[in-house]
Amino acid sequence: MGGGGNRTAWLAWLESERRYGANTLAAYESDLDDYLGYAGGDAGSAPPDRRRFRGWLADMAGRGLARTTVARRVSALRSFYRFCGRTGRIDINDLSWLRAPRPPKSVPKPVSEEDARALLAAIFRRRGDDWAKQRDFALLMMLYGSGLRISEALDLTRRDVPLGDWLRITGKGGKIREVPVLPAIAEAVAAYVGACPFDGGPDAPLFVSARGNAFGARAAQRLVESLRLELSLPAHVTPHALRHAFATHLLGNGADLRAIQELLGHASLSTTQRYTNVDEAHLLRLHRETHPRSG
Repeated sequence: MGGGGNRTAWLAWLESERRYGANTLAAYESDLDDYLGYAGGDAGSAPPDRRRFRGWLADMAGRGLARTTVARRVSALRSFYRFCGRTGRIDINDLSWLRAPRPPKSVPKPVSEEDARALLAAIFRRRGDDWAKQRDFALLMMLYGSGLRISEALDLTRRDVPLGDWLRITGKGGKIREVPVLPAIAEAVAAYVGACPFDGGPDAPLFVSARGNAFGARAAQRLVESLRLELSLPAHVTPHALRHAFATHLLGNGADLRAIQELLGHASLSTTQRYTNVDEAHLLRLHRETHPRSG
């Protein structure tokens, strides 16, 4: 059967078997026709062609179509070819490649150096117990100064203090890494431990709540959220954004990407490379200042 017959049969199946309404049917028909109009020839009566499909995706991108529109049109095309393959109208072996392009991964939004300093300074201007302020300051210092995940910082126990020059961290998948400890971080943690009224022994959590229980991730999120609102900082300022800031500010000051990968505990360098998109202006300036041919 020709492409027109396949198209008609598919639309009839959508209406009778899938119970699609008139508006949905019209949308699916328009989506399929967009591809058939681009591909031309025997596109409706032969197996899908990868080169034509990639060209169609590029054409839709060139027209500025929204990602959701592209995804819907590809879904309609898959439905058409699945129907044709299942009913024996077209001999089709594989449709696994016929998918909409994946959305690009979002670029991490770090906290600026100025906002990080403001966040830390604001802790001691708040009301509350002095030891709790010391705890909040020490915790955020570890996120920003050592690049720990919030879960990694909250998993620390009293056995981990006093802090030396390096701290052994067990990260995702049980991967162990060593992270450097700045003197300011060691001092902040020591001040907190000295002021904390709770001491449950070496296996007790390092960071505790007002009742002496483990300080949770949600409490840390609420802490940063309240500070953010007080200071009118951007919505992306979160505990994890401090980890992003750690990496971005190191990169901005010339640190090696491989070294940052090790410090963050990323299994893949491609994950760390996302941070290169954050500070492109600085990297361009650094390149122009340091490359031997820049002068």
